[in-house]
Amino acid sequence: MNVIYPLAVPKGRRLCCEVCEAPAERVCRACTVTYYCGVVHQRADWGSIHEKICQLLIPLRTSMPFYNSEEERQHGLQQLQQRQKHLIELCYTVAQKYIFEGKYEDAVPAALHSLRFRMNVHGLSSVELVPAYLLLAEASLGLGRVVQAEEYLSQAQWTVLKSTECSYAIHSLLHRNLGLLYMAKENYEEARYHLANDIYFASCAFGTEHIRASGGYFHLANIFNGLKKLDLADTLYTKVSEIWNKYLNDHYQVLSQARIQQIDLLGKRFETDTGLDEAQEAEAIQILTSILNIRESTSNKAPQKTIFVLKILFMLYFLMMNSSKAEEYALRALHLAKKQKLSVQEQNTIQDLLTLISVEEAQPIT
Repeated sequence: MNVIYPLAVPKGRRLCCEVCEAPAERVCRACTVTYYCGVVHQRADWGSIHEKICQLLIPLRTSMPFYNSEEERQHGLQQLQQRQKHLIELCYTVAQKYIFEGKYEDAVPAALHSLRFRMNVHGLSSVELVPAYLLLAEASLGLGRVVQAEEYLSQAQWTVLKSTECSYAIHSLLHRNLGLLYMAKENYEEARYHLANDIYFASCAFGTEHIRASGGYFHLANIFNGLKKLDLADTLYTKVSEIWNKYLNDHYQVLSQARIQQIDLLGKRFETDTGLDEAQEAEAIQILTSILNIRESTSNKAPQKTIFVLKILFMLYFLMMNSSKAEEYALRALHLAKKQKLSVQEQNTIQDLLTLISVEEAQPIT
């Protein structure tokens, strides 16, 4: 049974819904330590994150065992904290991935879990809470809940202002979300100010050509594109494309060198990968497909730019080991090159990408 019987709840204990913190009426049968106000929120949490962390919550939400020594107790506390830190990152990554995929409703429960675990580990006023507030703000914006997004962003700003040890990376995320807020409110001057600050802080933290800075350039390009300042938008879209192209090709070269060494030793090859987590892969797909849609709308004017983005998407899916999608983008690039009667050399370069897929699929994986 999922229903909570009031007489079975210890006197003075208040059970709250995991999603909205209203009085709980149901409990998860699998872990028996997670409560909900009703079926709707239970299903929402299960589909978002609970299915992935259900059993991991049991040791966190049950009484600690009796320890024979202080040393054992300290070891137990350290293990508990490590589990919480793992769940912080897992919930955060899952919520980020949902946001980049446009699944804002699904992102909310995962982001709430990340926020609660951060509070448990770092306290109620730590700057470590800011990334979770920003995720909730971005999900709220995606759902059209501007007022709620402003509340989360205000909390994040206040936390940053009180902190003396806030990293450039967190400043970057804060300004990016403020930029998105002002874009939603159609205050483009403020949006540009915050996105410029996002790029500045991301560049300080990671470098001007790092993929972590590309999101700021991308959103700034979207503003200029919406304002019909197409030359500025085009320059920034090209910048973003070049950043991702360099990252993916550099990463492929590193993997290729490692693979050559492995073949020399064992006659086998490594699995291919992007070097990104799931959320970063989702961000790359979202940014690059958005740029592709814009490029394709003007492909007759600059087909090379469209082909360039198609080749980047090929490399992304190739490194993600999604051969069918990689082949799809390579074929689209080849078709466009032939349609626009580009040079034979350009067509052969694209043909080499298709050959790369065939070679990879023919080799055994370690």
